Amino acid sequence: MKRLNVLVACEYSGRVRDAFSALGHNAMSSDLLPTEAPGNHYQGDVRDVLYGGWDLIVAHPPCTFLSVAGNRWFNVDRYGEKAITRMKNREQAIAFFNLFTDLECEKVAIENPIGCMSKIYQKPSQVIHPYMFGDPERKATCLWLKGLPALQATNVVEPNIVKYKNGKGTDSPWHLDTLKLPAEERRKARSLTFQGIADAMAMQWGGDVRHLGLREAV
Repeated sequence: MKRLNVLVACEYSGRVRDAFSALGHNAMSSDLLPTEAPGNHYQGDVRDVLYGGWDLIVAHPPCTFLSVAGNRWFNVDRYGEKAITRMKNREQAIAFFNLFTDLECEKVAIENPIGCMSKIYQKPSQVIHPYMFGDPERKATCLWLKGLPALQATNVVEPNIVKYKNGKGTDSPWHLDTLKLPAEERRKARSLTFQGIADAMAMQWGGDVRHLGLREAV
């Protein structure tokens, strides 16, 4: 076990970064936005720091145009120019996602909700939910893993489920609460990694190296 140099790409919350840092790793987050929590953060294009000899990269590429949740907006007959623009945005989002699939880094994790990359790239290594890690919410999260073991559930709890009044489906209270937010705040809230998942990533992929001396950690 050694102290890892970890890049958490496309993260402004600092949640995954701080989970690794708390265990003694050298972790840095990167995003176009400033970090919302004090810590090691690069604000700018992730490509500026992506090829810096990292031991582990955890990437959260933007999912707005990749998720299946927005598939209805790709109907050109119905939405016309808006749909065409969205298709172009999806092409750009796919190209950005692929930055992380082609890395020489030995350990890479790419996180995204269920979306088109399962067909365009490959099926994810696993699909997890926050309720498997102590947060009682249902949110299918895909992980594409390279050189890393699948995350093992740490604390399976009963997810909170709300039934629609029309009886035609169910949802997570967390997801319903985000519908009340302005569009930009809603996007940010939905992209936040749940703490239980962040902690599991840090412990299972990095481990606790706080006890290591400077000479042992390299």
